[in-house]
Amino acid sequence: MSRIGKHPVTIPSGVDVQLAESDVTVKGSKGVMSMTFVDDVVVTREDDKLWVKPRTDSTRGRQMWGMQRTLLSNLVEGVSAGFTKNLEIVGVGYRAAVQGKTLKLNLGFSHDVDFPIPEGIEIKCPTQTTIEISGADKQRVGQVAAVIRSYRKPEPYKGKGVKYAGEFIFRKEGKKK
Repeated sequence: MSRIGKHPVTIPSGVDVQLAESDVTVKGSKGVMSMTFVDDVVVTREDDKLWVKPRTDSTRGRQMWGMQRTLLSNLVEGVSAGFTKNLEIVGVGYRAAVQGKTLKLNLGFSHDVDFPIPEGIEIKCPTQTTIEISGADKQRVGQVAAVIRSYRKPEPYKGKGVKYAGEFIFRKEGKKK
């Protein structure tokens, strides 16, 4: 029995949910998102709650139950509150700035790294060493954060590079004489 799937997805005020067989469309202040469920689960609505249950007691139905419930929960949370990832830049001379639809990164290369900001994603730089990525789609926000981090991953000796806020970098000891 799925521990996550047993819980309903509550619909906050200001969010409109449309169910049509295996499709769901969610509208909120942050945008409109939709998703198609696998055939092995059934989604029902009771007042301001959505319930996800396996259609039959098949193995695949039980496997998909919790995942589909989590994906539905991410849709509802994304259009109402949105998701945010924060990145920190560590290193002398390393900095970031948003110029129009481009994120300019100085990461110690001989050239600046220009990252085009995708549709549906908002990037802010409150300071030169912090990047705030936000949007309605949790997967896309995480993917954009991972791509930006991949330009200069934190190295284990001094910790220089782009890291997630709160990420622990395991430090190695340098050379000894």
